Amino acid sequence: MCTRTTAARPHRRHPDGEVTGTVSTSALPLVTALVGLLGLAIGSFLNVVVHRIPAGMSVVAPASSCPGCGHGIRGRDNVPVVSWLLLRARCRDCDAPISARYPLVEAATGLLFVAVTLLSVLAPWPTWAAPDGLPGAIHAAILLVALLYLMAISISLTLIDLDTHTLPNRIVLPAYIVLPVLLLVASVVSGDWGAAVRGIGGLVVLGGVYLLLALAVLGGMGLGDVKLAGVLGLVLAYLGWGPLAVGSSAAFLLGGTFAVVLLAVRRAGRRSGIPFGPWMLAGAWLGIAVGAPAWDGYLRLLGLA
Repeated sequence: MCTRTTAARPHRRHPDGEVTGTVSTSALPLVTALVGLLGLAIGSFLNVVVHRIPAGMSVVAPASSCPGCGHGIRGRDNVPVVSWLLLRARCRDCDAPISARYPLVEAATGLLFVAVTLLSVLAPWPTWAAPDGLPGAIHAAILLVALLYLMAISISLTLIDLDTHTLPNRIVLPAYIVLPVLLLVASVVSGDWGAAVRGIGGLVVLGGVYLLLALAVLGGMGLGDVKLAGVLGLVLAYLGWGPLAVGSSAAFLLGGTFAVVLLAVRRAGRRSGIPFGPWMLAGAWLGIAVGAPAWDGYLRLLGLA
């Protein structure tokens, strides 16, 4: 049986200094399908995280059960999205309604995982460094794992912040271990130590800016936002100055616009608390997706590139 090879992206250097290399797309359909299934499973787990962590509960034990009758959820009734549809949104034992939020989170996580994978392979601009050959494949895989991890915590933190106006340390602080380790290994593989140094700088700078804002406007910004800013600064700066600039500024633009709209329609007052974490995360992902070309275009507009 003949196999069809796909053209690889040419080796080129990005203005930020990152080197993009060859990324084969021949295995993309299989990888995308596997990542999508992984996303569905992760989404099911995120439902547990979002429910239990704000309540101070373990995410491992006890096993999931119906909040209405207390019966444990059977394995066949715990298949992401499918079980909810087959059960017609009702508990098998007590017929209590099952919120549509559960399958929506599962489906959204699967779709977002697929989107991150496609972005990492098919983006027409260099978003991160990737050397040629096997090191390039390993490097790309490590970065994909890092971004999928960031997406998973982004989903859980967004839902929790909307529900409780908090960004739990149990989710944010482990990211200070997981992401630096993954990105450091990626730099070891690629030899791109500039990205690692840039990432540390982004962590310090963006975290520092948010800390100053929290101190200057007491009560206007929580320390949870400050800690999350360090994580986002690390990833954005690792990918380039463009993602950092666009991602960090987009958070304030999106959050500010949303606040103005709420004030205009009188859904919030001047002293109303509006969760900022979701906008930080939305801005960060905007920076990851389009930060590099947007920043390049801005610099060209100013005649600086």
